[in-house]
Amino acid sequence: MKVITIEDHFATPRYQDLIPPATGWRARNLADQDQRVGYNIAEELQDLGESRLRAMDEAGIDLQVISFTSPGCQNYEADIAVPMAREANERLCQAIAAHPDRFAGFAALPTAHAAESVRELERCVTRLGFKGAMINGHTRGRYLDDREYWGLFECAQALDVPVYLHPTLPNPAAMKAYFEGYEELARAAWGFAVETSIHFLRLVLAGVFDAFPRLTLVLGHLGEGIPFALDRLNQHTYLTLRHRGLKKNIAEYLRDHVYVTTSGNFSVAAFMCTVMTLGIDRVIFSIDWPYESNRMGMDFFRKLPLGEDDLAKVAHRNAERLLKL
Repeated sequence: MKVITIEDHFATPRYQDLIPPATGWRARNLADQDQRVGYNIAEELQDLGESRLRAMDEAGIDLQVISFTSPGCQNYEADIAVPMAREANERLCQAIAAHPDRFAGFAALPTAHAAESVRELERCVTRLGFKGAMINGHTRGRYLDDREYWGLFECAQALDVPVYLHPTLPNPAAMKAYFEGYEELARAAWGFAVETSIHFLRLVLAGVFDAFPRLTLVLGHLGEGIPFALDRLNQHTYLTLRHRGLKKNIAEYLRDHVYVTTSGNFSVAAFMCTVMTLGIDRVIFSIDWPYESNRMGMDFFRKLPLGEDDLAKVAHRNAERLLKL
């Protein structure tokens, strides 16, 4: 069966050079993650050729939709983020041109400069053939519900491409209040999902999806916990959403505007909860390479208790429909 994954990452040498050397807890965490997946994640991030393709072939993955790693451009002010995004997108474009049957791309955007983000999204989609954009959460504490970013949503809607809202470390204030001394919880274990789910809910309450009724978002990691909590979210917000003048409840916004991927959340129970909540047509298989191993992702995929038609939807048809592949 054809397999497409739509959350797989890369980094540029320029980006890696900007990251301070890891010390203390961060150094231990990086070593632990390398041990967990069985290879050097930092090295694999920089490969857009032989090593990546070999790992795909060994796992049986036909196509990756590749994106710039987190926190990426969102961690920098405009003077660094603008050239960083352009360089990343050009490098990814070259890799896609070299392997057009194996790679596709999401644009990196310099969200510290909202207007430039719009221009870069339009350039990447119309000139480079990218399939949408990935934004790694907040931009130094600023969230996408800020009206300054609504031009970006307008552009994505006009181009008919999705925006993938990817995790990053929680807001600095939350990091200190909740995770100081417990840093291992701040990242993929817990903090990423909390941060990203709150970000999405802010977009709902701000009226983004009423303003842009054809906008599509993608959430990774089986919806960042939202499908599990959806009924409770609805019960405790449906009246306040009416007071805000919104047209739908949270469940309706989620089902009408969001696709979710399996990236890095390889739980069959969580997968079935997500399918029961959103429907099979809104779920896309993904891995989160190289932060998660292709082997682990494919082992999970083979365990899914789905019929052949539904399995094909998750494996490739839903991605093909969403991204016009």
